[in-house]
Amino acid sequence: MELAFYASGLVAVLATLRVITSTNPIHALLYLIVSLLAVALVFFALGAPFAGALEVIVYAGAIMVLFVFVVMMLNLNAAVTARERAWLGPRTWVGPSVLAALLLVVLLATLQHGDIGRVIEGDTLTAKAVGMVLFGPWLVVVELVAMLLLAALVTASHVGRSVSREADSGRDGA
Repeated sequence: MELAFYASGLVAVLATLRVITSTNPIHALLYLIVSLLAVALVFFALGAPFAGALEVIVYAGAIMVLFVFVVMMLNLNAAVTARERAWLGPRTWVGPSVLAALLLVVLLATLQHGDIGRVIEGDTLTAKAVGMVLFGPWLVVVELVAMLLLAALVTASHVGRSVSREADSGRDGA
C-alpha cells in the first residue's frame, strides 16, 4: 500500500502542476480529472474507501461535468470550435493517458500483491458517519453551501442567456 500511496501522490502532484501551468482550459480539465482520480486512489491506499468513492463521484464526476459544460457554454463561435478540434488531437491525450496508465498499473500491482491488510489503522469512514457529521453540527454550513450553489446555478444560467441573446442580436444586425 505504500507504493500505491506514494505513486498516486506523485501522479496527483504532477497532474496538478500541469493544471496550473496549462494555458489551454481543455488540457487543464483533463489533467484535473487525472489529479482528482489520483487523490481518490490515495484515499483508497490510506484505507478510506468511502472517502475515495466520494472523491470520484462528487469531484471527478459531478464537478468536472459542470466545468466541461461551462467551457462548452463559453466557446460558442465556429473559429473556436475549429481550434478546439485541433487541440483535441492525439497529442493532447498523451500526458493524461500516461499518468492515468501509471495509476492503473499501481492499482493492479497493489491488488495482485494482496497488500490490502497493510492499511492505516483506525475507524472506517462510512456513509452514516459522514451523514451524522454533515447533518449534525454542520447543518447550517451544508445549507449555506447549498444556497451558494443554487445562486451560482441561477447566475450561470442568466449569464449564459445574456451572452446568447447578445450573440443572436449581433447576428441579426449584420
